[in-house]
Order: sequence, then C-alpha cells, then structure tokens
Amino acid sequence: MRNLESLLLAGIGKLPISNYMDSFVDWLTKTFSGLFSVLKIIGDGLMGFISSTLTFINPWILMLLIVALAYLISKKWSFTILTAIGLLYIYNQELWGDLINTFTLVLLSSLISILIGIPLGIWMAKNETAKKVINPILDFMQTMPAFVYLIPAVAFFGIGMVPGVFASVIFALPPTVRMTNLGIREIPTELVEASDAFGSTSQQKLFGVELPLAKNTIMAGINQTIMLSLSMVVTASMIGAPGLGNGVLSALQHAEIGNGFVNGLALVILAIIIDRFTQKLNAPVGQKQANKPKWQKWLAPALILAFLATGITQAVVSHTGSHKEKVTLAYVEWDSEVASTNVLAEALKQEGYDVDIKPLDNAIAWKSVADGSVDASVSAWLPATHKAQYDKYKGQLDDLGVNLKGTKLGLAVPSYMKDVNSIEDLSDQADSTITGIEPGAGIMSGAEKAQKEYSNLSSWKVSSSSTGAMTTSLEQAIKNKDEIVITAWKPHWMFAKYDLKFLKDPKGVFGKSENIHTIAKKGLKDENPGAYKLINNFHWSSSDMESVMLDINKGTSPEKAAQKWIKNHKSQVAEWSK
Repeated sequence: MRNLESLLLAGIGKLPISNYMDSFVDWLTKTFSGLFSVLKIIGDGLMGFISSTLTFINPWILMLLIVALAYLISKKWSFTILTAIGLLYIYNQELWGDLINTFTLVLLSSLISILIGIPLGIWMAKNETAKKVINPILDFMQTMPAFVYLIPAVAFFGIGMVPGVFASVIFALPPTVRMTNLGIREIPTELVEASDAFGSTSQQKLFGVELPLAKNTIMAGINQTIMLSLSMVVTASMIGAPGLGNGVLSALQHAEIGNGFVNGLALVILAIIIDRFTQKLNAPVGQKQANKPKWQKWLAPALILAFLATGITQAVVSHTGSHKEKVTLAYVEWDSEVASTNVLAEALKQEGYDVDIKPLDNAIAWKSVADGSVDASVSAWLPATHKAQYDKYKGQLDDLGVNLKGTKLGLAVPSYMKDVNSIEDLSDQADSTITGIEPGAGIMSGAEKAQKEYSNLSSWKVSSSSTGAMTTSLEQAIKNKDEIVITAWKPHWMFAKYDLKFLKDPKGVFGKSENIHTIAKKGLKDENPGAYKLINNFHWSSSDMESVMLDINKGTSPEKAAQKWIKNHKSQVAEWSK
C-alpha cells in the first residue's frame, strides 16, 4: 500500500495549490488596488465617523439612551436593569472606548452582510441554478477557519477596521443568505398561488407576501449574522482592528486570566444586549402593544437624525480644534516590545503627537511598515530572529539602526536542573518537550532547527503556544520543581523574576547576540521630521526595558509603567528629541 502511495506521489507530485493561491491573491491585489484603496478610504471614513460620533456623546447620556431603548423595546424592567448594570460594568472597567470600536465593527459588518445576504437569499429561493451554485460557496465560507480570511484582508486593505469588517462579512454572511432562502421557500404554496390569482406582479408578491411572511425566519438569520460578526472581534484584532478583542488577545498572549475575564465579560454583555434587542424587534405582532403610540413610529428616524447632527457637530468641533500630527506604531505582543513601544509612544505624546499603537502579528507588523500602513516599529530583532522578514521587506522600509544592544536567544531551563547546562545534555527531560511561543516567531524556527542539528533532540517535540502560555507553564513548573525546557530571550522579565540559565549552544543554532532595531516606513523623514527624529534617536538598555517589563508584570498598566520610567529618566528622554 505504501509503495502504491509513493508511486502515485512520485507520478503526480505535490500539487502547487499554495503557489497558485499566492499568485491569484497577488493578481487581485495589483489589478484591483485602486478599488481596494477607494473602499478603504470610504470604510475608514464611515467607521471613523460612527465611532468618533459615539465617542463624542457623553457616556452617561449614551448609557441612559440605550437603557431607555431597552425598556421601550422589551417593556421589561429585568432586561432594562441588566442592561444598565452591564453598561456600568463596562464603563467602570475603562472599556467604554473599546466598546464603541467593537460596536462599530459589528454594526458595519452586519449591515453589509444583510445588504448582500438578503438579495442573495431571494435569488436562491427564486432560481434553482443559483441555489446549486451558491450553496457550496456558503459551505466553504462557513467551514473555512476564520483566521484564513485575515490573509487576503490584509493583502487587500492593510491593517485596521476595514480588513476586520471584510473578514467579518465573509464569515458572518451565510446565515442571512440561508435563512432568507429557507424563509421564502417555506411559504405555503396556496398563499403564493392566491397572490398570483389576484394579479400581483413579481415585485408586489415579493414585498407584499413573501418577505413579510418570511420575516421571522430572515430575522433569525440576521441575528446569527450579528452574533458571528461579534465572534470575529478577537480574530480581527490580530490585524489591527481596535476594540474589546485587543484586550482578550493580549490577555491570551500574556496568560492574564483576570484581564481576559474582564474583556471577555464585556463582550458577553454586548452580545446579550444586541441579541435581546434583535429578538425583541422580531417579536410577533400579537406580543407587541396593540395601541402603539404614534411617537414611537418617529423614534427611529429621530434617533438617526440626532446621530447625524451629533456627528456633524463633532466633525466641526474636531476640525476647528487643535490638530495633532498622528503617529502610528506597530508592535508584537511580546513583553519586551510592549514595554519599548509604550515608552516611545509616551515620549511622542509629550512632544504633542497623537500616537496610536497597534498590536499585530509579527509578519503583519513588518508588512504594515513596508506598505506604509504604520509609521514605525521598534520590534525588529536582527540579524537572525527576523531575518526572513528583513530579507523580504528591506527594500520597502528604512532600517533606523539599533535601539537596544545585546539581546540573547536560546533554550533555557531553571537553575535547579543542575545536570543540564548545554543543549547536548538534553536526553529525556521535561517529557522530551520544548515549550515554545507563537508558531511564527523566529525563535521557534531556531528551536526546530536545533531539533534537526542536535541528534539528541531527534525524538523531542517543539510545542508552540503563546508567550503567556509559555511563561505560565514555566511558573507552574518552578512552583513544583518540575523539569521544563523553554524558548527564551533576553531582555525579559522572567530572568528578573526567576532563576534561569541559558543552555550552551555549541553548534550556534541560535546565533550570537542580537540587537533590536527600529524600522520605519519610506518617506517618514520628509513626511513627519519631528517624529522621525525622536523615533530615530530612541534607544535604551536591557536593564531599562526589564524594569518596565517587571512593573507591567506586577500589574501596572503599560501606559503607567512607561510614564513612570519616563518620569525617572527625563534627561535621557530629552536627548531623543535633540
């Protein structure tokens, strides 16, 4: 059997599907670059308008309005009180801004899904050929892992809210299409025939009979679409979409159970409120008030007009107010990069810049600097760790040089593992497992290379997870005096907190000492010379970085930890601006 499989593979070879897909996406990106740029501009403008308008409204006024709507729609004090408590919780946890961004993403992706999904569902219900073609496409959209949609989203639109909406629409669209098709097909034939007998046109039949009768089924699909859009929030945060998903992702990567619960509960509250609102709107007519006040008919138009008026007001106010130059920094959710990026951000803020920091996957961070989506990043580990990214994008960005000297990467163990001092000393310790971090990290490639180069590691497993999961496993192992082998790098707070030792690397798999570089987009020097000067001059030591990292690890927020360090190093920070 194996011989047969070998012959088949040898005869056919591995189909280059990956190469074909890469070429197809590249072709789409180049061919429709103008269209994607226009869509991004429109999307950014629309979403910026919605989020800035909602942010402009006083949170207490907005909360009162939502609570009032909850009562008007449900007529139940239980739902009203729970809505009020949930919103107060979000405000108390300082997540109101994230809530607004999340709601904007869900609102736009849901509206687009509905506008596309209902016509497609109607077409499927009316045309058997369309049904046969669209159904497999919907199956593909629903079963493909949501993370896959991030790849073309970034290629087409860069980073931010727009690619997040794009990915959410693809993921959340199918329920609306399917339920619209189902709702229309389930209408009794007798009613359709009666409509035909009275001489109704196809348009009259659709809007007067079919859609009203299918309304409950269609609304059930819309409800599911909204919930799926909300479930994409965390995934979309990986490509720079702001909101509550950032907090969840950060907590996951740092194994912060408390922060993860706080942000996750906020998402749950938002999901419940949206779900109950849509369910109440879909309530049967008999369940609604018989004598509905006339003013309620004008409530929705009045709210829309009030929102538009508020949006125009905030646009005028922001336009006439002081304008700060904006600087966008990208970073990877590593403890070291969280520390350095926040310190640089606070230094820029003190110089009067409006700074936006975006946590991104490493590969996306490099791409974002290269295509100009972000201004700079201080997270480039060179020459080895990020060699692949540097080789790919070096002609599309500026390497501003070293901001921190003397990093070190390799395998590390607790000091109580006395018999293990070199990689060659490893045999069957720690269940023959190297506990690693994110699969895309350069140090993971080093660990996999070490597995091949060192014969004693041939049977070992390199386990990928996240930085947070790795440090949590390390903490548990040290508490129990268990054996553990980890992928490690310096500077990192774990070396200040725990007694660890790097294993000698006789074959030099992990390379020599590295440096962390600053990279910037092409043209930043001419576009924003003041910010460029500070970013270019930014540098500090390993001890500086570790002090900030340790404060963050002890519970201080990254912003406050950065502010504390800057306060204690005013002269050093002043040198960066000279």
